[in-house]
Amino acid sequence: MEAPGRVTMHPYVAAFRTYLAVERHASPHTIRNYLSDLQQFLGFVSALPGCPTPLTPAAIDVAMLRAFLSALHRQGVGHTSLARKLASLRSFLHCMQAQGRVCENVARHLRPPTLRRPLPHVLSLEHVTTLLDTPDTPETPLRLRDQAILELLYASGIRVSELVALNVQDVDLHTRMLRVQGKGNKQRQVFFGRTAAQALTAYLAVRHVLAGQHSSPALVLNHHGSRLSSRGVHLLVKKHCRRIGLPTTTSPHTLRHAFATHLLDNGADLRSIQELLGHAQLSTTQKYTHVSTERMLDVYSKAHPRARRRQGDT
Repeated sequence: MEAPGRVTMHPYVAAFRTYLAVERHASPHTIRNYLSDLQQFLGFVSALPGCPTPLTPAAIDVAMLRAFLSALHRQGVGHTSLARKLASLRSFLHCMQAQGRVCENVARHLRPPTLRRPLPHVLSLEHVTTLLDTPDTPETPLRLRDQAILELLYASGIRVSELVALNVQDVDLHTRMLRVQGKGNKQRQVFFGRTAAQALTAYLAVRHVLAGQHSSPALVLNHHGSRLSSRGVHLLVKKHCRRIGLPTTTSPHTLRHAFATHLLDNGADLRSIQELLGHAQLSTTQKYTHVSTERMLDVYSKAHPRARRRQGDT
């Protein structure tokens, strides 16, 4: 039997789901996580002594939120997960406030835990070149597809979710541009170079072999002729990294990081990189300046004759 709080709150949970899908244009993954966080909170609150009956959005207070997050912290839940759960509850109460169900979003009174954002792992230009220029044999349609995927990920910096969502009509080989559907249902145009265009041309010439009797509009197809999944792209990147001896922790997102960092290393400005990556906030893009600084310091310390202490120096 469901907890009383969950039964009472069901219409509000349903309204929140609609809000996320229709107004926020959230991905199915985000909707699933936010609803899971909300149900976990409601289950926790409904078991508290003195829980209001019926439990409504207006009955949720700061003390309940603090008790929930504190309990999770004691269980060892990490800061990233705690921050997301707080974001989920903030979003729920924002939805309820917009619909007149609550007067105030009380979750705004709580500060999210400070997150330590690790710097992204970036492949060197030498490693990327090895990955892209070491041919796999024989030259089958799947091999040409994989090469086009690897070239496009590095050439454009698009997310893996954006790559698998591409349709053939989104690619303009003449202008070497992609029409990409990014986060928040926002469209942007990104560029790709001559080498990626050549790889795409070679793949598109044999795409019909993978398509078979199917009529999928998808740009990248699996061996069944259907749209390739994000997981499929992750697996093929790992396969080709393993083939040439690169770390198998390399992912499609690693190539996105390499795209941004190598542009920055070669003089591109942050605002342009922000537009190409589809970042809503410049602060998200600024992490690449830290990566570039660390790389420059490493190069300096190894290359400059007086960067290191001489023997006997104190």
